[in-house]
Amino acid sequence: MSFISEFKEFAMKGNVLDMAVGVIIGGAFGKIVSSLVDNVLMPIIGVLTGGVDFSALSIKVVDAEVKYGMFVQNVIDFLIIAFCIFLMLKGINKFNRKKAEPEQPAAPAGPTQEELLAEIRDLLKNK
Repeated sequence: MSFISEFKEFAMKGNVLDMAVGVIIGGAFGKIVSSLVDNVLMPIIGVLTGGVDFSALSIKVVDAEVKYGMFVQNVIDFLIIAFCIFLMLKGINKFNRKKAEPEQPAAPAGPTQEELLAEIRDLLKNK
């Protein structure tokens, strides 16, 4: 089997194609969330904290500038993306569980307490 045919077989497997679609959609989703954080949430948080622009926060250490504000912003991005993915997977799992579990018919009702007592009474009478 040649190298090219092996690569073609590998690339055309369903898992690889699904992963490629996931990466593309994930990248687009990441851009949307980054825009949400940068343009909507961070300005609101900045107003609530007295006009602080998190992306501009930094500390000068010797001759280096540590931009910890960008780190805070990236952590918020990550938390929002992780939360959205969690909600999406939770919904998908709930849907799959309902789909996979057909409704079970109700278990047949057992004898009532009175019926059991009557049966015991009859058994004792016969002895």
